[in-house]
Amino acid sequence: MQTSDRRRRENLRTQTASLSGTNLERAGDYNQRVTLQAIRVHGTITRVDLAQLTGLTTPAIANITNRLLSEGLIMEVGKQHGRRGQPAMQIAIDPDGCFAIGVNIDRDHVTVVALDFLGNVRARASAQIDFALPNDVADFVRKAIDRMFRQKSLPRDRIIGTGVALPDDLGRINLPHRPSSYGVWTTVDIPRLFADILPQPLFVENDAAAAAIGELQFGHGLRSTTFFYILISAALGGGLVIDGTYFRGADGRSGEIGFLPLRSRRTEARSLQEAVSLSALYQRLHKAGIKVSRPEQLASVSAAGKEVIDEWVRDAADFLTDPLIAVSCLVNPKAIFIGGRLCSDLVDRLADGLNERLKRRSGDVPVIAPVLRAAMAADAPAIGAAILPFTERLLPSRAALMKASGG
Repeated sequence: MQTSDRRRRENLRTQTASLSGTNLERAGDYNQRVTLQAIRVHGTITRVDLAQLTGLTTPAIANITNRLLSEGLIMEVGKQHGRRGQPAMQIAIDPDGCFAIGVNIDRDHVTVVALDFLGNVRARASAQIDFALPNDVADFVRKAIDRMFRQKSLPRDRIIGTGVALPDDLGRINLPHRPSSYGVWTTVDIPRLFADILPQPLFVENDAAAAAIGELQFGHGLRSTTFFYILISAALGGGLVIDGTYFRGADGRSGEIGFLPLRSRRTEARSLQEAVSLSALYQRLHKAGIKVSRPEQLASVSAAGKEVIDEWVRDAADFLTDPLIAVSCLVNPKAIFIGGRLCSDLVDRLADGLNERLKRRSGDVPVIAPVLRAAMAADAPAIGAAILPFTERLLPSRAALMKASGG
C-alpha cells in the first residue's frame, strides 16, 4: 500500500469511527449513508476496503453500491493495480450525481451557491447589500436561481433541496446604521418567502451553525470532529461540533459567543460582538475618518487605516482570550476555527495573536485548543446551508439512524 493511501485510510477511520454500519433491523438506509460518506471522504475506494472500513458484510456493500450506481450517485473509475490478486474495481462519487442550493442572508450581503456532493461550488451569485429587506432579497435570489438553471451543467432535476442560513437575531440586533425598517425580519416566514423561488424541500439554519456544519463535512472537521467555530461577519457567531455532530443546546442557541458580556476600559461595547465583528471594525475606521463598508476594501486602506486595523486585531485577540479559555475548559475541543467574511490575512493575524496569548495562559488550565483559520472561505454559511439537504437525504447522522431503525 502506498504511503498516501495509508494516510487517507487513517483520516477516513478517524472520520467514520463513530459512523460504522449497524445490524439494527430496518437500518438499510443508514448503512447506505455510511457507505456513501466513506466513499465521499476517501475519494476512490474498492468494495473490499469499504467493507473493512464500515464493518458491513461484503454482500451488503455489493447491494448498497449497486443501488448507488443505479441512482447515479457514484461511478466506477477503473481498477486498482499494485496489489496481489485480481485488480479490484474502484468507485467514487459522481460529481454530477446531485446538487443542492445554499442561500446566506446577512446584514451586508446575500449569497447563493449551487453545491455538488463533493463540496464543489458549481455556481455562485453574491450581492453586497446593506440591510436588504425581504422583498429585495427574494428578488435577488429569484434572478440568481434563474441564471443558475440556465446553465446546462446544473440540471434542475438533480437538485435535492435548498438550505437558507441567516442570523437568528437578524432583525433584532441594533448594529451601526441599521434602518428601523430592518426589524421586519423578525416577522418573516422564510419558507413562505422562498416557496415559489427555491427548490424544495427547504431547510432554515443559523448562519454560524451552517458554517460549522460546512466545516465539519468539507473542511478541517474531517480530521478534527470536535471543534468550536467562530464566525466573524457583520456580527459575531459561534457553533459547537462534538464527535462529528452539531450540538444545539436545550434551546438551539449553543455557541452564541457574540452575546458574552464585555467590560473593558478600551471600548464602550457591552457585548463581544459589539467589539469583535466587521461592523465594529468598520465603525472604528469611520471614527478615524476612513470609509470602509466591504471586507475587500480593508486591504487598500491608508497608513492611518492600517493602524486602526492593527489596534482592532490586538483588542479582538485580547477580548477573545478569556472566552476561548472557557471553551477549552468546558468543551475540550480539538481546535477552534475562525471563519467568515474577515479577509484571510486578518484571520491569520488574529489567530496568531490568540495563540500567543493562550500559550501564555497554558499553565493555568489543563488543555488549550489551538486557534486556526477555518478551511471554508467567506461563503461558509451559504455552503453550509447547501449541505443541509445532503445531511437530510444522504449523510449519516444520529437522526438518520433513529429514522432507519424506527426510533
